[in-house]
Amino acid sequence: MVLIIIPFIASLLALFFKDKIAKIVALLASVVQLVMNFVLLSGFDLKANAFQYFSSYTWFANLGLNFTTGIDGIAMVMLLLTNVASVLIILSSWDNHYSSMCKFLSLVLIMQGALNGVFLSMNGLMFYIFWELALIPIYFIVGIWGGENRIKITFKFFIYTFLGSLLMLLALIFVYLHTPGNHSFEWDQMLKAEMNGWESTVVLWAFFIAFAIKMPVFPFHTWQADTYSIAPAQGTMLLSGIMLKMGIFGMIRWMWPMAKNACGCNYNVFIILAVIGIIYAAIIAIRQNDIKRVIAWSSVSHVGLIAAGIMTWNKEGLQGGILQSFNHGINVIGLFFVAEIIERRIKTRDLNQMGGLAKYGKGFSFLFMIIMLGSVAVPFTNGFTGEFLLLNATFNYQVILGVVSGLTIIFCAVYMLRVYQLAMFGPEKDNGGRIGKLTWSEYVTLGVIVVLVITIGVFPNWILDISETSVDGLLTLIKGGATL
Repeated sequence: MVLIIIPFIASLLALFFKDKIAKIVALLASVVQLVMNFVLLSGFDLKANAFQYFSSYTWFANLGLNFTTGIDGIAMVMLLLTNVASVLIILSSWDNHYSSMCKFLSLVLIMQGALNGVFLSMNGLMFYIFWELALIPIYFIVGIWGGENRIKITFKFFIYTFLGSLLMLLALIFVYLHTPGNHSFEWDQMLKAEMNGWESTVVLWAFFIAFAIKMPVFPFHTWQADTYSIAPAQGTMLLSGIMLKMGIFGMIRWMWPMAKNACGCNYNVFIILAVIGIIYAAIIAIRQNDIKRVIAWSSVSHVGLIAAGIMTWNKEGLQGGILQSFNHGINVIGLFFVAEIIERRIKTRDLNQMGGLAKYGKGFSFLFMIIMLGSVAVPFTNGFTGEFLLLNATFNYQVILGVVSGLTIIFCAVYMLRVYQLAMFGPEKDNGGRIGKLTWSEYVTLGVIVVLVITIGVFPNWILDISETSVDGLLTLIKGGATL
């Protein structure tokens, strides 16, 4: 409960202070939140196949709406990502001068609280409420502080997410109406819903489309690149680093268990769509000259691999998907922050207008290189273990799909090394000298990300051990009711 309350209180406090004090309030609140998260982790039993820190308070009994929260290993990883990323995102905004900075930071904190609510919710209706609450601040962040054509693009984003949320709500209500006895939105009661194979398939597809839009998975991705491109840097970090993980988590926590009686043949379609997205987005990323759009399309490709892996119904795929969700969140925040640092100094995102920046910012070029290598999944960086597990799971599921998915290794190296070469080592441009030295907040933000890239690369079991028991229990639950 405290992980939800603290950000909401801090968001109100931030509104009462001027911009400089609001930054301090927001950063302190996010750090306190992270410390509380680690306190919960220190008391978390890694071997217990049960939800821990469970609490339930009756809200609207007639609707089956209880404020029910709990944490298993899967939720714990997502909470860690949310609260680590929130500190990094707030710190990365330190040198920005948005109009009404206090309001901007207040919205970021509201999102943090709502995202924690999404991962903590053990009641379907509460999950939906927090899901919607997490979306509201980003509409304002993009709509107010976004770039050119922000109103049109934000409206497109709104339509996509509204339709996805509506489908998710309908699926939750459908399952609710099929729970035995007194209908309930409680997660454990919704697992007992009495649905035949056809009804489970309807629920499965409604959930899939809702979560595929949020991730996004091909062909529900068309809102993403434009939204990422025009959103302010920290808005893009929120969208790519944390918010798309709502879709991944939704598939794991709600889609799989609620629709476990659906025919497993549906997952063949889902995996094929995810694999198409891997290749399609990677090819588009190679052709981009806007550094922010390269990163945006690379995110679609990486998330496609995560989606393919978790839908193979095996432990390696699910463990790899959870680990890579954490890694992708950290790496993509780092990449978008690098893009912002470059744009803020040389006033362009066009790779053709960059070149020779390493000469004028050696520390920056080194930090950028480590983050880039993590995204490419070089051994001993955080991206390697997760990508290996995902590719292995996909290959074991279907050889051809595994081979095609494996092309991501080549494509990712091509577009990321191209970005680094053109920006850091290309022919020098007149604006290269503007890169200069990094500020203390830029060094700390990039430094923490680099430490995470290397630490998780060398010690990936730190994340895998947290989720392993919950993954085993989930697979037992799903395969016990699945008709594969």
